[in-house]
Amino acid sequence: MRKFTHHEIVQRQSQKMRERRLPFCVLLNNIRSLHNVGAIFRTADGVGIEKIWLCGITGYPPRSEITKTALGAEKRIPWEYKKEATTVLAQLKKANYQIIFLEQMEESIPYQKFRPKVPCCLVMGNEITGVEEKLLPFGDAAIEIEMVGIKNSLNVAVAFGIVAYHIRNSLRRARV
Repeated sequence: MRKFTHHEIVQRQSQKMRERRLPFCVLLNNIRSLHNVGAIFRTADGVGIEKIWLCGITGYPPRSEITKTALGAEKRIPWEYKKEATTVLAQLKKANYQIIFLEQMEESIPYQKFRPKVPCCLVMGNEITGVEEKLLPFGDAAIEIEMVGIKNSLNVAVAFGIVAYHIRNSLRRARV
């Protein structure tokens, strides 16, 4: 085996950047940590997310804490700040987006069993309280990551990475 050189990695990535973005966006509502926001930007770039919606108390660029973990992805991924997540979700519903909550709910299914529809929007809530109650009427599906240890959830940026790549792979298999 041989590792790619840094130059080879950069060259290979520049070719991949020409791929079109997926019909898949993410809405971050009331995310407290700017480092989590930055990490989500970085992962969203890797996944091919079409847009990030930042709502409520979620911080937005330019912020050094976001830049530190996003590593430039905050300049590449289209994003928009809206105070009210309900406004964004109403707009997305009107555009026929499937609204998916990453949340532990009675209706949640394991993320591995979920097959997204096109286009779709993944909603991520506050690190402690999760998705706000007032957003629930907009939902079409709820998915969760099974936890077997003492902790009942993962870091929001880590959870986003797991689920975003699952949705990406599902959409690519469906040849979107």
